[in-house]
Amino acid sequence: MGSENTPRTVENHGTTANVDVARWNSLLDGLEVTRLTSDFLARVLELPYYRDALLPTTEVRRTGEQSFAALITSLRSTDPTGAPADPAELHDVKVGIATDVGVSRARADIPLDALMTAIRMDFSVLWDALTALSSPSDAPLLVARANSVWQVVDAYASQSQGAYMSERQRMATEASSVRQGLVASLFGETPPPSTVVQQAAAALGLDPGARLDVAVAAGEDAPALRVSIALAARRGTEIFTHPFADALLAFWPAGSKPGSALYEAADRISTLRCGLVEEVQGVGALHDASTLALELAQLATAQDEGALSLDTAWGRLARARLGSEGIGLATDVERTLSECGPGERERLVETARAYLETGSVSASAQLLFCHRNTLMNRMRRFASLTGIDLSIPAQAARLVVAWA
Repeated sequence: MGSENTPRTVENHGTTANVDVARWNSLLDGLEVTRLTSDFLARVLELPYYRDALLPTTEVRRTGEQSFAALITSLRSTDPTGAPADPAELHDVKVGIATDVGVSRARADIPLDALMTAIRMDFSVLWDALTALSSPSDAPLLVARANSVWQVVDAYASQSQGAYMSERQRMATEASSVRQGLVASLFGETPPPSTVVQQAAAALGLDPGARLDVAVAAGEDAPALRVSIALAARRGTEIFTHPFADALLAFWPAGSKPGSALYEAADRISTLRCGLVEEVQGVGALHDASTLALELAQLATAQDEGALSLDTAWGRLARARLGSEGIGLATDVERTLSECGPGERERLVETARAYLETGSVSASAQLLFCHRNTLMNRMRRFASLTGIDLSIPAQAARLVVAWA
Protein backbone atom coordinates (compact mmCIF):
# COMPACT_ATOMS: atom_id res chain seq x y z
CA MET A 1 0.00 0.00 0.00
CA GLY A 2 2.91 2.26 0.75
CA SER A 3 4.10 1.86 -2.84
CA GLU A 4 0.66 2.88 -4.13
CA ASN A 5 0.48 6.00 -1.91
CA THR A 6 3.82 7.48 -2.95
CA PRO A 7 3.03 8.43 -6.56
CA ARG A 8 -0.41 9.70 -5.53
CA THR A 9 1.22 12.13 -3.08
CA VAL A 10 3.56 13.46 -5.74
CA GLU A 11 0.72 13.83 -8.18
CA ASN A 12 -1.45 15.66 -5.65
CA HIS A 13 1.44 17.94 -4.71
CA GLY A 14 2.01 18.81 -8.35
CA THR A 15 -1.67 19.44 -8.87
CA THR A 16 -1.79 21.69 -5.81
CA ALA A 17 1.28 23.60 -6.98
CA ASN A 18 -0.23 24.12 -10.40
CA VAL A 19 -3.43 25.36 -8.79
CA ASP A 20 -1.40 27.77 -6.61
CA VAL A 21 0.47 29.14 -9.63
CA ALA A 22 -2.75 29.61 -11.55
CA ARG A 23 -4.46 31.29 -8.61
CA TRP A 24 -1.45 33.53 -7.99
CA ASN A 25 -1.33 34.67 -11.60
CA SER A 26 -5.10 35.17 -11.46
CA LEU A 27 -4.68 37.53 -8.51
CA LEU A 28 -1.97 39.40 -10.42
CA ASP A 29 -4.35 39.71 -13.39
CA GLY A 30 -6.75 41.55 -11.09
CA LEU A 31 -4.24 44.28 -10.32
CA GLU A 32 -4.75 47.55 -12.19
CA VAL A 33 -1.60 49.57 -12.78
CA THR A 34 -3.49 52.87 -12.92
CA ARG A 35 -5.24 52.23 -9.61
CA LEU A 36 -2.02 51.05 -7.97
CA THR A 37 -0.26 54.20 -9.14
CA SER A 38 -3.03 56.45 -7.81
CA ASP A 39 -2.85 54.71 -4.43
CA PHE A 40 0.93 55.10 -4.45
CA LEU A 41 0.69 58.81 -5.30
CA ALA A 42 -1.78 59.42 -2.48
CA ARG A 43 0.72 57.93 -0.04
CA VAL A 44 4.02 59.20 -1.39
CA LEU A 45 2.89 62.80 -1.72
CA GLU A 46 2.41 62.81 2.04
CA LEU A 47 6.19 62.52 2.40
CA PRO A 48 7.66 66.02 3.00
CA TYR A 49 10.42 65.78 0.41
CA TYR A 50 8.03 64.53 -2.28
CA ARG A 51 5.29 66.98 -1.37
CA ASP A 52 7.64 69.96 -1.54
CA ALA A 53 10.02 68.74 -4.24
CA LEU A 54 10.49 70.33 -7.65
CA LEU A 55 9.68 66.93 -9.16
CA PRO A 56 6.34 67.20 -11.05
CA THR A 57 3.54 64.85 -9.99
CA THR A 58 3.26 63.77 -13.61
CA GLU A 59 6.84 62.48 -13.42
CA VAL A 60 6.10 60.49 -10.25
CA ARG A 61 3.00 59.03 -11.92
CA ARG A 62 4.88 58.12 -15.10
CA THR A 63 7.64 56.21 -13.32
CA GLY A 64 5.10 54.73 -10.89
CA GLU A 65 3.07 53.20 -13.70
CA GLN A 66 6.20 51.83 -15.35
CA SER A 67 7.52 50.31 -12.12
CA PHE A 68 4.23 48.67 -11.13
CA ALA A 69 3.81 47.17 -14.59
CA ALA A 70 7.34 45.73 -14.45
CA LEU A 71 6.93 44.47 -10.87
CA ILE A 72 3.68 42.66 -11.71
CA THR A 73 5.26 41.05 -14.75
CA SER A 74 8.22 39.97 -12.66
CA LEU A 75 5.90 38.41 -10.04
CA ARG A 76 4.19 36.19 -12.61
CA SER A 77 5.57 32.69 -12.34
CA THR A 78 5.14 29.19 -13.69
CA ASP A 79 7.57 27.84 -11.10
CA PRO A 80 5.80 25.86 -8.36
CA THR A 81 8.09 27.52 -5.80
CA GLY A 82 6.77 30.91 -6.78
CA ALA A 83 10.18 32.16 -7.91
CA PRO A 84 9.71 35.42 -9.87
CA ALA A 85 9.87 35.27 -13.65
CA ASP A 86 12.70 37.59 -14.60
CA PRO A 87 14.10 36.87 -18.09
CA ALA A 88 16.93 39.00 -19.45
CA GLU A 89 14.60 41.31 -21.35
CA LEU A 90 12.50 42.04 -18.25
CA HIS A 91 15.62 42.52 -16.16
CA ASP A 92 16.87 45.16 -18.60
CA VAL A 93 13.49 46.91 -18.50
CA LYS A 94 13.50 47.00 -14.69
CA VAL A 95 17.07 48.30 -14.59
CA GLY A 96 16.08 51.03 -17.04
CA ILE A 97 13.12 52.07 -14.89
CA ALA A 98 15.19 51.97 -11.69
CA THR A 99 17.88 54.08 -13.34
CA ASP A 100 15.27 56.58 -14.51
CA VAL A 101 13.88 56.86 -10.98
CA GLY A 102 17.30 57.09 -9.32
CA VAL A 103 18.60 59.76 -11.68
CA SER A 104 15.47 61.93 -11.66
CA ARG A 105 15.18 61.86 -7.86
CA ALA A 106 18.86 62.67 -7.46
CA ARG A 107 18.51 65.66 -9.78
CA ALA A 108 15.43 66.78 -7.82
CA ASP A 109 17.51 66.77 -4.60
CA ILE A 110 15.25 64.22 -2.93
CA PRO A 111 17.21 62.61 -0.07
CA LEU A 112 18.12 58.95 -0.46
CA ASP A 113 16.16 57.98 2.67
CA ALA A 114 13.02 59.57 1.24
CA LEU A 115 13.53 57.76 -2.06
CA MET A 116 13.93 54.38 -0.34
CA THR A 117 10.82 55.01 1.77
CA ALA A 118 8.85 55.85 -1.36
CA ILE A 119 10.02 52.79 -3.30
CA ARG A 120 9.29 50.42 -0.43
CA MET A 121 5.75 51.79 -0.41
CA ASP A 122 5.39 49.75 -3.60
CA PHE A 123 5.30 46.64 -1.42
CA SER A 124 2.51 47.90 0.83
CA VAL A 125 0.51 49.15 -2.17
CA LEU A 126 0.89 45.82 -3.98
CA TRP A 127 0.18 43.80 -0.86
CA ASP A 128 -2.92 45.76 0.08
CA ALA A 129 -4.27 45.33 -3.46
CA LEU A 130 -3.55 41.58 -3.47
CA THR A 131 -5.21 41.01 -0.09
CA ALA A 132 -8.23 43.01 -1.26
CA LEU A 133 -8.60 40.70 -4.28
CA SER A 134 -8.04 37.49 -2.33
CA SER A 135 -10.46 35.30 -0.40
CA PRO A 136 -9.89 33.70 3.01
CA SER A 137 -8.85 30.47 1.30
CA ASP A 138 -5.96 32.35 -0.37
CA ALA A 139 -4.27 33.05 2.96
CA PRO A 140 -1.73 30.19 2.68
CA LEU A 141 -0.91 31.28 -0.86
CA LEU A 142 -0.31 34.89 0.19
CA VAL A 143 1.90 33.78 3.06
CA ALA A 144 3.90 31.60 0.68
CA ARG A 145 4.35 34.40 -1.87
CA ALA A 146 4.97 37.32 0.52
CA ASN A 147 8.73 36.83 0.39
CA SER A 148 8.70 36.82 -3.43
CA VAL A 149 6.84 40.14 -3.48
CA TRP A 150 9.33 41.65 -1.03
CA GLN A 151 12.34 40.35 -2.97
CA VAL A 152 11.10 41.85 -6.23
CA VAL A 153 10.46 45.25 -4.63
CA ASP A 154 13.74 45.16 -2.69
CA ALA A 155 15.74 44.35 -5.84
CA TYR A 156 14.09 47.31 -7.57
CA ALA A 157 14.92 49.52 -4.57
CA SER A 158 18.58 48.43 -4.65
CA GLN A 159 18.86 49.15 -8.37
CA SER A 160 17.30 52.59 -7.87
CA GLN A 161 19.63 53.29 -4.95
CA GLY A 162 22.68 52.43 -7.05
CA ALA A 163 21.54 54.72 -9.85
CA TYR A 164 20.79 57.50 -7.36
CA MET A 165 24.21 57.34 -5.71
CA SER A 166 26.03 57.23 -9.04
CA GLU A 167 24.10 60.29 -10.21
CA ARG A 168 24.79 62.20 -7.00
CA GLN A 169 28.50 61.45 -7.42
CA ARG A 170 28.30 62.62 -11.01
CA MET A 171 26.53 65.80 -9.87
CA ALA A 172 29.22 66.42 -7.25
CA THR A 173 31.94 65.94 -9.84
CA GLU A 174 30.19 68.29 -12.25
CA ALA A 175 29.69 70.92 -9.56
CA SER A 176 33.29 70.60 -8.43
CA SER A 177 34.57 70.92 -12.00
CA VAL A 178 32.42 73.97 -12.66
CA ARG A 179 33.44 75.55 -9.37
CA GLN A 180 37.12 74.86 -9.90
CA GLY A 181 36.85 76.35 -13.37
CA LEU A 182 35.28 79.51 -11.97
CA VAL A 183 37.88 79.72 -9.20
CA ALA A 184 40.68 79.27 -11.73
CA SER A 185 39.25 82.13 -13.79
CA LEU A 186 39.81 84.44 -10.80
CA PHE A 187 43.56 83.84 -10.99
CA GLY A 188 44.29 84.07 -14.70
CA GLU A 189 46.84 86.34 -16.34
CA THR A 190 44.44 89.28 -16.22
CA PRO A 191 41.87 90.29 -13.58
CA PRO A 192 38.48 88.64 -14.19
CA PRO A 193 35.46 90.57 -15.52
CA SER A 194 32.66 91.35 -13.09
CA THR A 195 30.40 88.63 -14.53
CA VAL A 196 32.99 85.96 -13.71
CA VAL A 197 33.46 87.43 -10.23
CA GLN A 198 29.71 87.21 -9.63
CA GLN A 199 29.54 83.61 -10.87
CA ALA A 200 32.57 82.50 -8.87
CA ALA A 201 31.27 84.16 -5.71
CA ALA A 202 27.91 82.42 -6.13
CA ALA A 203 29.60 79.05 -6.69
CA LEU A 204 31.63 79.52 -3.50
CA GLY A 205 28.70 80.82 -1.47
CA LEU A 206 30.41 84.16 -0.91
CA ASP A 207 29.20 87.72 -1.15
CA PRO A 208 31.10 89.33 -4.08
CA GLY A 209 32.16 92.13 -1.75
CA ALA A 210 33.19 89.88 1.13
CA ARG A 211 36.42 90.62 2.99
CA LEU A 212 38.89 87.79 2.48
CA ASP A 213 42.30 86.64 3.68
CA VAL A 214 44.73 85.06 1.21
CA ALA A 215 47.73 82.82 1.84
CA VAL A 216 50.19 81.25 -0.58
CA ALA A 217 52.79 78.64 0.38
CA ALA A 218 55.48 77.80 -2.16
CA GLY A 219 57.58 74.70 -2.74
CA GLU A 220 58.31 72.63 0.35
CA ASP A 221 56.17 74.95 2.49
CA ALA A 222 52.94 73.95 0.67
CA PRO A 223 52.32 70.64 2.53
CA ALA A 224 52.02 72.43 5.88
CA LEU A 225 49.34 74.68 4.41
CA ARG A 226 47.48 71.62 3.09
CA VAL A 227 47.50 70.13 6.59
CA SER A 228 45.94 73.29 8.04
CA ILE A 229 43.26 73.19 5.35
CA ALA A 230 42.54 69.52 6.09
CA LEU A 231 42.30 70.16 9.84
CA ALA A 232 39.77 72.91 9.20
CA ALA A 233 37.77 70.57 6.93
CA ARG A 234 37.61 67.97 9.70
CA ARG A 235 35.81 70.58 11.80
CA GLY A 236 33.37 71.31 9.00
CA THR A 237 35.05 74.51 7.78
CA GLU A 238 36.03 74.93 4.16
CA ILE A 239 39.06 76.93 3.12
CA PHE A 240 39.05 77.53 -0.62
CA THR A 241 42.13 76.57 -2.61
CA HIS A 242 43.71 76.98 -6.02
CA PRO A 243 46.96 75.36 -7.19
CA PHE A 244 49.79 77.27 -8.84
CA ALA A 245 52.72 75.64 -10.65
CA ASP A 246 54.83 75.22 -7.52
CA ALA A 247 52.63 76.73 -4.83
CA LEU A 248 49.25 76.44 -3.16
CA LEU A 249 46.85 79.35 -2.71
CA ALA A 250 44.23 79.38 0.03
CA PHE A 251 41.60 81.99 0.81
CA TRP A 252 38.78 82.31 3.32
CA PRO A 253 36.38 84.89 4.79
CA ALA A 254 38.14 87.39 7.05
CA GLY A 255 37.03 88.44 10.51
CA SER A 256 35.92 85.08 11.89
CA LYS A 257 34.85 84.89 15.52
CA PRO A 258 37.51 83.96 18.12
CA GLY A 259 37.20 80.30 19.05
CA SER A 260 35.60 79.29 15.76
CA ALA A 261 37.18 76.63 13.56
CA LEU A 262 37.91 79.22 10.88
CA TYR A 263 39.53 81.60 13.37
CA GLU A 264 41.80 78.83 14.65
CA ALA A 265 42.66 77.75 11.11
CA ALA A 266 43.58 81.32 10.15
CA ASP A 267 45.66 81.65 13.30
CA ARG A 268 47.47 78.40 12.48
CA ILE A 269 48.17 79.55 8.92
CA SER A 270 49.68 82.79 10.22
CA THR A 271 52.39 80.72 11.92
CA LEU A 272 53.35 78.94 8.69
CA ARG A 273 56.04 80.01 6.24
CA CYS A 274 53.88 81.57 3.55
CA GLY A 275 52.81 84.85 1.99
CA LEU A 276 49.77 86.37 3.70
CA VAL A 277 47.53 89.20 2.49
CA GLU A 278 44.70 90.08 4.85
CA GLU A 279 41.47 92.05 4.50
CA VAL A 280 41.20 91.75 0.72
CA GLN A 281 38.19 93.79 -0.35
CA GLY A 282 36.00 91.48 -2.40
CA VAL A 283 36.28 88.40 -4.62
CA GLY A 284 37.36 90.53 -7.57
CA ALA A 285 40.43 91.70 -5.64
CA LEU A 286 41.68 88.14 -5.13
CA HIS A 287 43.61 88.27 -8.41
CA ASP A 288 45.99 91.02 -7.34
CA ALA A 289 46.11 89.78 -3.74
CA SER A 290 47.17 86.31 -4.89
CA THR A 291 49.99 87.81 -6.97
CA LEU A 292 51.26 89.71 -3.95
CA ALA A 293 50.91 86.69 -1.64
CA LEU A 294 52.85 84.53 -4.10
CA GLU A 295 55.65 87.10 -4.29
CA LEU A 296 55.84 87.21 -0.51
CA ALA A 297 55.87 83.40 -0.30
CA GLN A 298 58.77 83.23 -2.73
CA LEU A 299 60.74 85.64 -0.54
CA ALA A 300 60.50 83.38 2.52
CA THR A 301 63.71 81.86 3.85
CA ALA A 302 64.50 79.04 6.27
CA GLN A 303 64.97 81.65 9.01
CA ASP A 304 61.35 82.82 8.77
CA GLU A 305 59.10 81.28 11.40
CA GLY A 306 55.78 82.73 10.34
CA ALA A 307 53.84 84.27 7.49
CA LEU A 308 55.31 87.17 5.54
CA SER A 309 52.92 90.08 5.13
CA LEU A 310 53.32 93.43 3.44
CA ASP A 311 53.86 95.00 6.88
CA THR A 312 56.68 92.65 7.81
CA ALA A 313 58.35 92.07 4.45
CA TRP A 314 57.77 95.22 2.39
CA GLY A 315 61.51 95.89 2.36
CA ARG A 316 62.28 92.48 0.88
CA LEU A 317 59.52 92.89 -1.64
CA ALA A 318 60.75 96.30 -2.74
CA ARG A 319 64.32 95.03 -3.01
CA ALA A 320 63.20 92.07 -5.12
CA ARG A 321 61.15 94.24 -7.46
CA LEU A 322 63.83 96.91 -7.83
CA GLY A 323 66.50 94.26 -8.19
CA SER A 324 64.63 92.70 -11.08
CA GLU A 325 64.95 96.08 -12.81
CA GLY A 326 68.72 96.02 -12.32
CA ILE A 327 68.68 98.81 -9.76
CA GLY A 328 71.47 98.62 -7.17
CA LEU A 329 70.07 100.34 -4.12
CA ALA A 330 73.20 100.42 -1.97
CA THR A 331 76.08 99.80 -4.34
CA ASP A 332 77.67 103.13 -3.47
CA VAL A 333 77.21 102.54 0.26
CA GLU A 334 78.81 99.09 0.11
CA ARG A 335 81.72 100.46 -1.92
CA THR A 336 82.37 103.28 0.57
CA LEU A 337 82.17 101.01 3.60
CA SER A 338 84.54 98.52 2.00
CA GLU A 339 87.25 101.18 2.20
CA CYS A 340 87.05 101.12 6.01
CA GLY A 341 88.93 98.64 8.11
CA PRO A 342 87.06 95.39 8.88
CA GLY A 343 86.48 96.31 12.52
CA GLU A 344 85.11 99.78 11.81
CA ARG A 345 82.97 98.51 8.94
CA GLU A 346 81.40 95.87 11.20
CA ARG A 347 80.62 98.43 13.94
CA LEU A 348 79.10 100.94 11.49
CA VAL A 349 76.92 98.32 9.79
CA GLU A 350 75.63 96.87 13.08
CA THR A 351 74.88 100.39 14.30
CA ALA A 352 72.94 101.21 11.16
CA ARG A 353 70.97 97.94 11.27
CA ALA A 354 70.12 98.40 14.96
CA TYR A 355 68.86 101.94 14.41
CA LEU A 356 66.87 100.95 11.32
CA GLU A 357 65.24 98.21 13.39
CA THR A 358 64.43 100.24 16.51
CA GLY A 359 64.28 103.86 15.33
CA SER A 360 65.66 104.85 18.72
CA VAL A 361 69.16 105.83 19.86
CA SER A 362 68.55 104.55 23.40
CA ALA A 363 67.06 101.24 22.25
CA SER A 364 69.86 100.74 19.74
CA ALA A 365 72.51 101.46 22.38
CA GLN A 366 70.93 98.89 24.71
CA LEU A 367 70.76 96.38 21.88
CA LEU A 368 74.47 96.81 21.12
CA PHE A 369 75.55 97.19 24.79
CA CYS A 370 77.18 100.58 24.22
CA HIS A 371 76.72 104.18 25.43
CA ARG A 372 74.29 106.52 23.67
CA ASN A 373 77.10 108.90 22.81
CA THR A 374 79.09 106.07 21.28
CA LEU A 375 76.13 105.11 19.13
CA MET A 376 75.53 108.72 18.01
CA ASN A 377 79.20 109.10 17.09
CA ARG A 378 78.98 105.98 14.94
CA MET A 379 75.84 107.29 13.24
CA ARG A 380 77.59 110.58 12.42
CA ARG A 381 80.59 108.68 11.08
CA PHE A 382 78.26 106.53 8.94
CA ALA A 383 76.61 109.66 7.53
CA SER A 384 79.93 111.33 6.72
CA LEU A 385 81.14 108.26 4.81
CA THR A 386 77.96 107.24 2.97
CA GLY A 387 75.96 110.46 2.77
CA ILE A 388 72.99 108.73 4.44
CA ASP A 389 71.68 110.27 7.66
CA LEU A 390 70.00 107.36 9.45
CA SER A 391 67.76 109.73 11.42
CA ILE A 392 66.12 111.02 8.24
CA PRO A 393 63.44 108.49 7.10
CA ALA A 394 63.66 109.41 3.41
CA GLN A 395 67.38 108.59 3.42
CA ALA A 396 67.20 105.59 5.75
CA ALA A 397 64.47 103.95 3.62
CA ARG A 398 67.03 103.14 0.93
CA LEU A 399 68.99 101.01 3.36
CA VAL A 400 65.85 99.41 4.80
CA VAL A 401 65.07 98.09 1.33
CA ALA A 402 68.65 97.32 0.31
CA TRP A 403 69.39 95.35 3.46
CA ALA A 404 65.99 93.66 3.81
